[in-house]
Amino acid sequence: MKRLFVLLMLGLAALSATADAPAILVFGDSISAGYGLAHVDDGWVGMLRAKLKAEGYGYQVINASVSGETTAGGLARLPRALELHHPQIVIIELGGNDGLRALPIDQMRANLTKMIDLSMGIGARVLLLGMRVPSNYGPEYTEKFNSTFADVAHAEKAALVPFLLADVALSPDLMQADGVHPNERGQPKMLATVWPVLKPLLRK
Repeated sequence: MKRLFVLLMLGLAALSATADAPAILVFGDSISAGYGLAHVDDGWVGMLRAKLKAEGYGYQVINASVSGETTAGGLARLPRALELHHPQIVIIELGGNDGLRALPIDQMRANLTKMIDLSMGIGARVLLLGMRVPSNYGPEYTEKFNSTFADVAHAEKAALVPFLLADVALSPDLMQADGVHPNERGQPKMLATVWPVLKPLLRK
């Protein structure tokens, strides 16, 4: 009985420590939700969680990514997530589904800007992960879409990864059969793309 009590107290202490740890909120779509992977923790966000722990950073990583999410859907969900988790860092990985659906880019820009403003408004540092659409959407739409992420990050003074899939998208062996989502082998490549930009935002 005494041993059970000790184990219970240790478990509660661990939960309390996790709850008190500063949070990184990952707010994305299927690319960050681990779509098509055997286990969610096999995704780049799960790998980020493990890397932070291995390198002695005391962050908890909250993956609030939802497959199929657009910037409009993300904007609708974000205020509650910020209120619930009080993150010190917000990683926004949205916009890909706006592009796939050829939604208006001006609205996407406004949604991303508002999400960054909301995050910075609670004192969080923001990292925006850019996406790209293929050229078959037409040169005007493609160019405008692809430049939006850099434009928004520059205007809002947010950190930027220009293209999350830069080292993955053109390698079929790193992509799932749908040609949209990275497979297990592509996940470390995405983390390697994010890490150099994220690291300066971290505090030990």
